[in-house]
Amino acid sequence: MTDADPFPAAQALPRTALRAALDPTALAWLDEAAAAIAAEPATIRRLFPAARRRCGQARLTEYWTVDEAARAVLLTALPRTGQALADEVTRLHRHGEPAEQRAVLRTLPLLDLGDLALTVVREALRGNDTTLIEAALGPYATAHLPDAEYRQAVLKCVFYEIPVNRVHGLRTRADRELARMLADFAHERIAAGRDVPQDVWPVVRAFPDAVTEELAVLEKQLERDRKEEI
Repeated sequence: MTDADPFPAAQALPRTALRAALDPTALAWLDEAAAAIAAEPATIRRLFPAARRRCGQARLTEYWTVDEAARAVLLTALPRTGQALADEVTRLHRHGEPAEQRAVLRTLPLLDLGDLALTVVREALRGNDTTLIEAALGPYATAHLPDAEYRQAVLKCVFYEIPVNRVHGLRTRADRELARMLADFAHERIAAGRDVPQDVWPVVRAFPDAVTEELAVLEKQLERDRKEEI
């Protein structure tokens, strides 16, 4: 199975690129906002929503947009730790619009939270916004989400047609049970006369002893697909 992490530097906040992308007015606002939050943490509740309007929303890197990176700067300026930090992060996520929620989810690996922010990840995974589901399955989830929940999240990605090769850490978190679940899903699709997403094959093939019978059926499906493409 190939490395499924499309963002190997996902945890790195591109501060230099962000500063280069901002005009002087936006850069001054971001610096002042971060300083204000460091001095008075509750200020983030007012400044966090304003980041997109003040800094823009252009694509910055493959992983970050400008507003997400700016919001990450604000979050990392919070002088809080432990449960107090987790409570503030949870509040921002719960009361934010989708763009703000994506920024929170992408910033989780940059914060010293342990497993205290799993509530935020679980809230995103319970929804049906595919951009939030994908953002939730980043480095933080890879490190902290329990195995059973991680497997269910990957299966949800398949149901929602989110490419599983965009799920962070799949190479290390995939296991026999996940392979079996994906093989069962593929069986159901085949029985219903529906196509099987191609990106489930690497996970299933990585554990052939766990899905011997299913793999034989899936290989036949793959061969049929190849013939139809010719």
